[in-house]
Amino acid sequence: MTLTPEVHGARLETDRVTVVIATRNRSDRLRETVPHHRALVILVDNASDEAPPTFDGVDVVRLPENRGAAARNVGVRKALTPYVALADDDSYWEPGSLARAAALLDQHPAAALLTARVVVGAEGREDPVSTAMAASPLGTPPGAAGPSVLGFLACAIVVRRDAFLAVGGFQPRLFVYGEEALLAMDLAASGHELSYVEDLVVRHLPLPSGRDNEARVRTEVRNRVLTAMLRRPPGVVAGLLAGALRENPRGAFDALSQSAWALRNRRPLPRQVEADLRRLE
Repeated sequence: MTLTPEVHGARLETDRVTVVIATRNRSDRLRETVPHHRALVILVDNASDEAPPTFDGVDVVRLPENRGAAARNVGVRKALTPYVALADDDSYWEPGSLARAAALLDQHPAAALLTARVVVGAEGREDPVSTAMAASPLGTPPGAAGPSVLGFLACAIVVRRDAFLAVGGFQPRLFVYGEEALLAMDLAASGHELSYVEDLVVRHLPLPSGRDNEARVRTEVRNRVLTAMLRRPPGVVAGLLAGALRENPRGAFDALSQSAWALRNRRPLPRQVEADLRRLE
């Protein structure tokens, strides 16, 4: 694969990684973040009201409807590189991280996913999720790229493209909020390593929240229960459902309304993956 020295104003640091960004109605953030990515970029637009901005060397895919997190699957399928980095429209990979991720995935064939350290805002405050991953109770297996994890922030991962596609990517039914958990389980269940790597860095620049927090919590609760229905033992499902009914009854009932679909698509996890999840919990 032959690449030009520069795309969207930035010098390429690797030709083995494509950055996939899913976006909707956030053109201002894209103008701020896209020029920082030092790789080819595929921008997947979730049916924005207006066309997103264009950038040299950036392939734009406009979807006819909003597919939420599953829009990323479109970008990963379109990528021609062996590795794909995900980003949000308000995040970007810091210099050197993409080349480092490609080298690590070359060196660690068992790894399907590397998740980066996330620093938030102009001050670079470490995201608490990253702090927790660095101290993962699962430890670092011999020969792994870093501590084992069974979760991640979607804007901060580099995946092995064929492994991602083999497990189906992000489940469209979950849409957004908490969609990462199922993908992590499925990659681990397929025998792949998922590793936290501290020297890969993503900068996240969120704006003050203007979104409907009640709707978000309802969706997160629904997805947590649905994910358990799809993969976890009945006892775990019952416990999560009881907690969901206390936390957000609407979200719990949303999940119950889709229980027939979840049971049709249920695939219990291997014993070791379930045991690792319980250690983390």
